[in-house]
Amino acid sequence: MSITYTWTIPTVERNLSDGGITVIHWRCTAVDGDHTASSYGTTSHEPDADAEGFISYDSVTEANCIEWAQAQVGQSDVEAALAAQIEADKTPTTAAGTPWAA
Repeated sequence: MSITYTWTIPTVERNLSDGGITVIHWRCTAVDGDHTASSYGTTSHEPDADAEGFISYDSVTEANCIEWAQAQVGQSDVEAALAAQIEADKTPTTAAGTPWAA
């Protein structure tokens, strides 16, 4: 199977004065069959309401925020780390338990 990555934005923080997004809370979830891994983080932004291409809170989309977050954290880095977690889950090298309770 191949891994499916889903990026979501649970919430953002903004300036009330100009609607500029200052913090993006992001989550990336990777799924490969029965195996799942997830990463959550935040990115900080310094919006400039006078800059060309500025998008205020009222007009910003989740896709905009995903793009901004991915650019800052490195989409491929996050997805590679999740792929490694899934691979480790598929082929564990350690285990825990209580052998006397078996």
